[in-house]
Amino acid sequence: MLKLWGRTNSINVMKVLWCLDEIGIDYERVDAGMQYGVVNEDHYGDLNPNRKVPTLEDGELVLWESNVIVRYLCARYASGSLCPDDPGARALSDQWMDWQQTSIHPDVTYIFWGAVRNSPDHQDPKRIDAAMKNLNALWSLLDAHLAARRFVAGDSLTMGDIPVGCAAWRWYNLDIERPELPNVAAWHERLKQRDGFRSHVMQPLT
Repeated sequence: MLKLWGRTNSINVMKVLWCLDEIGIDYERVDAGMQYGVVNEDHYGDLNPNRKVPTLEDGELVLWESNVIVRYLCARYASGSLCPDDPGARALSDQWMDWQQTSIHPDVTYIFWGAVRNSPDHQDPKRIDAAMKNLNALWSLLDAHLAARRFVAGDSLTMGDIPVGCAAWRWYNLDIERPELPNVAAWHERLKQRDGFRSHVMQPLT
């Protein structure tokens, strides 16, 4: 059985939990990180030298980095659906997964840690203002992309929607001003109809 290490209120763990729900595969989850500790224990460091969550064990294979885990699960257990057979659709999925991690994640995380977790290291007004301007421009790019498709890689959900969808939930639930982006909003509503998204992503920000 698959074994997933990570706390349920981690956005990166949410990605994997939602993915597992979409696939419909059994797994065991072990709380780890922040209030649960574990990540600083030697046995966890042997699995994941970064000592972060999530970590996935699938037999003898051990993986860390949330987007990599999602890609692996979809390729192994949902090939032809969440992991598209068509190389172009698969590349689009990969593109938006990387976009979430490299473009969206740093600014959303800075605002989240300042506004929700009250981190003193995330309170710089200039940094917050720059992050907001950048995020508004970035989400506008996705809005334009979604004008011609229901999901990021076409008309059905793929692995590409999972990381971006988790980021969108966090962005929509921050106490900030957001531009009107009708295509992103409609896509977000479609995600909210999925059982896995409701179960694992639609949580209060903590």
